[in-house]
Amino acid sequence: MSNSRTQVAIIGAGPSGLLLGALLHKAGIEHVIIERQSPDYVLSRIRAGILEQVSVDLLHEAGVGDGVSQGGTIHHSIELVFKNTRHPIEVTKLTDGKVVTAYGQTEVTHDLMKQRQRLGLDTVYSAADVSLHDFDSASPQVRYVKDGVSHVLHCDFIAGCDGFHGVARASVPKEAITEYEKVYPFGWLGVLADVPPVSSHAIVYANSDRGFALCSMRSMTRSRYYVQCPLSDKVEDWSDQRFWDELRKRLDPDMAERMITGASIEKSIAPLRSFVAEPMRFGRLFLAGDAAHIVPPTGAKGLNLAASDVKYLSSALIEYFNERSPVGIDHYSQRALARVWRAERFSWWLTTLMHRFPDSAGFGQKMQEAELDYLVHSQALSTSLAENYVGLPLNFAS
Repeated sequence: MSNSRTQVAIIGAGPSGLLLGALLHKAGIEHVIIERQSPDYVLSRIRAGILEQVSVDLLHEAGVGDGVSQGGTIHHSIELVFKNTRHPIEVTKLTDGKVVTAYGQTEVTHDLMKQRQRLGLDTVYSAADVSLHDFDSASPQVRYVKDGVSHVLHCDFIAGCDGFHGVARASVPKEAITEYEKVYPFGWLGVLADVPPVSSHAIVYANSDRGFALCSMRSMTRSRYYVQCPLSDKVEDWSDQRFWDELRKRLDPDMAERMITGASIEKSIAPLRSFVAEPMRFGRLFLAGDAAHIVPPTGAKGLNLAASDVKYLSSALIEYFNERSPVGIDHYSQRALARVWRAERFSWWLTTLMHRFPDSAGFGQKMQEAELDYLVHSQALSTSLAENYVGLPLNFAS
């Protein structure tokens, strides 16, 4: 058995774990990242692609901002489609100049992995049988098996950045954690295709009597589109042609006419849920990102919430090690959850407003259309949408 020691053990090499590692390295704090999957598997996961300014700033702070600066596409507005008519919401004007940036999570992960490899930082991929121990004491341990050899990593703190199905949250005693969840009665069928986006300057949200649709992008030559579908549907039920035909029917006529279609390079169906685990600290174990919370993708908050968690957590750990102050780690859970719940509220509201629910035909559909009509004609409500969409400031909860 191999024994080693570090200051912070990070579980998970997704964007939140990698970003935390980059920030800790910059502050001179020793850490090791342990990931149960291979690097290729981590990079194969197709996820979000809209970054708040807070997230972009954090990438620059971590020293990996060149990719988003060169490859990201800035958006100044969003467009809402209902009753076959498109309505722009001028996000930048309503938020004193704030924007969002289209840049895929895969690209964020690649940028962080490339930096980590260049710096020669310690990352254990394909780790088996990962388990967390004694995080309620002053001497936590992470145990894992790599290439048939058992390892024990002794550390001061453990950061659980290993996602919704990871070992970190599952290691917490059930009586010490409270979980809140809402499962939505539909999914999103997503298609990635190497075609120009139907709107190069805005994300398009469509509410129709056939269901919700979303038009997003990864670059000026790669688009990411979604349609709401029943949870009982299977990917093989949807040919490319059926998807494009259905998407067109949910957009306004002008946009449907000028949409360029092509062969899908990735197609999947994802269920929608809202989920929060409280608290986000258990002794010397901290949860961050999807390990602690899930939002429906409607509000584009998943990756951005993970980034804000990492900012709070990295600042707290840096304060602990470099200033010998426990204040940050003692307040981490409270600060992170305040922002999490605001993002959960926004994502729930936008999901409820834009989707067709089993009971929303007739009266329910009319109520959605009435609220959408009020939204696009009310500066106050449009401003509320815009400021939540671009992301609340990190100190908003304090």
